[in-house]
Amino acid sequence: MLVFLPACSRDNPDAAALLEPGPPVEERTAARFMVSAAHPHAVEVGLDVLRRGGHAVDAAIAVQMVLGFLEAPESGVGGGGFLLLRDAERDQLQFYDGREIAPAAATPDRFTLVGQALPLWAVVPGGRSVGVPGLVAMLAAAHHDHGRLPWSDLLQPAIALAREGTPMPSRLQRQLAEEDPSLWLSPDLRRHFLAQLRGKDKGDTPALRNPALADTLTQLAADGPDSFYHGEIAQALVERARTSWLWPSDLDPDDLAVYRAVLRDPVCGPYRQWQVCGAPPPSSGGIALIQILGMLSHFPMSDYGPDSAIGIHLVAEASRLAFADRERYLGDPDQVAVPITGLTDPAYLRARAGLIDPGKAMAQALPGEPGGRAVIREARSSRSTERGGTSHFSVVDADGNMVALTSSIEAPFGSRMMSGGFLLNNQLTDFSFEAEQDGRPHPNAVGPHKRPRSSMSPVIVLDDQGRPVLVLGSRGGSRIIGHVARTLVAVLDWQMDIQDAVALPNFVHRGEALELEQGTPIVRHRRALETLGHRVVETRMTSGLHGIERIPEGWRGGADPRLDGIAKGE
Repeated sequence: MLVFLPACSRDNPDAAALLEPGPPVEERTAARFMVSAAHPHAVEVGLDVLRRGGHAVDAAIAVQMVLGFLEAPESGVGGGGFLLLRDAERDQLQFYDGREIAPAAATPDRFTLVGQALPLWAVVPGGRSVGVPGLVAMLAAAHHDHGRLPWSDLLQPAIALAREGTPMPSRLQRQLAEEDPSLWLSPDLRRHFLAQLRGKDKGDTPALRNPALADTLTQLAADGPDSFYHGEIAQALVERARTSWLWPSDLDPDDLAVYRAVLRDPVCGPYRQWQVCGAPPPSSGGIALIQILGMLSHFPMSDYGPDSAIGIHLVAEASRLAFADRERYLGDPDQVAVPITGLTDPAYLRARAGLIDPGKAMAQALPGEPGGRAVIREARSSRSTERGGTSHFSVVDADGNMVALTSSIEAPFGSRMMSGGFLLNNQLTDFSFEAEQDGRPHPNAVGPHKRPRSSMSPVIVLDDQGRPVLVLGSRGGSRIIGHVARTLVAVLDWQMDIQDAVALPNFVHRGEALELEQGTPIVRHRRALETLGHRVVETRMTSGLHGIERIPEGWRGGADPRLDGIAKGE
């Protein structure tokens, strides 16, 4: 089996991390239970819950709350998320939708001025981008259905860390040093993050503390998760969003009071001998993954391996077609009719695969018509504006229950506003800024209490006997779909160890250009891919893939070396 040579540019810290040797396989192999997440503190907290007999959902709550402190620019109680669960006792998959909703006052022209769509950079910072956070409600719903340990106990590790402090994670230090300098126009970020970064002695690692977040979590522990949506926490959140100096919000306390997490059926589809199950709408992730894999099933992917320009080309072409359908059809299923069955129908995907030429890139990838035409000629190609403030982790408990949880505040540092020690999301910028598409209402147009389309892609793979073989997900905005798709191909077709698979150089096609991870060996294929007809760009891509695969001895984990995390179990 071919593997990439370890030659990465030190100019890209994320790519340079791939140079470091991965953890020995024995350190990420376990017989009973396992956690793979973006920081060792979060993993240890999750393992402690599992040692005490906690359910995978219990561990997920504790892990998520710790990550909300350590990875504040990525996720937290001010955002939302999706939780995909495998219930071992019932042999059943469940999906908890904690996606944010728009205020009741929201209208399709929310991000326009004098009839023109505003640039994304102009609306990310400010109250108009803030949706009602859904993460707490989602965790509470899953805990109500499956939790074994008390809710309040699961918040204590995060409370202690936030109050007592810990060395600032290296990833967070890099973000503060390298992110857009406009971050520091925010008084909230200056007071909290920049003050702590600059408060260190020369050569020392800065400490990270957040007493305000500790107070918020203490209230949630004492009064229960409903206290997030009623009373002091909710009122303070609304006031902060409405007093933004840029694009003040129209959020109302009633918008928080009516929020509910939704239990939905996962979307599942075949890939060779496996069944791949993922996030249904309002995420586009599950459908897109099933489409990409369904098209690739008509090509001998195992013949190409991870260091093949043709393999990259085929994944890219399938991704282009999936993203075209994503733009045309995907939105909030409670307000838009999404043709899930048609989009994932094997016959439709076989017709779409027929558009892929192994020797030449399509001139344009267009959406199809499920149950009808493979291509709709008059439709526009897809676009994506999602950025990358997201985190993913995976958990397996001693009873075989599995959780894949992806959470997000959308852009790194969200709306640049804080309340109660947590960052407020800017998830409403995931809506289309245009109300119509090809003369009809856009499925992802802004609407009252509507959930914006997402790309978050928690996934569980089952074998031909229905047994779970892999749990996986990633960070990365709309690139998440590509990160997860190439990892699934690497594990299932190329039979790679999960750690080697998540450490592969990234490549993604979202409809406009084939992106290759800057400074990695994959860029040597640039000329070959351009010869095939692709427009190729090299860019930094900080995935955050965290997965667990079943092996005869139990479980084996993988953690993305681009972040600070580990996979560990017992």
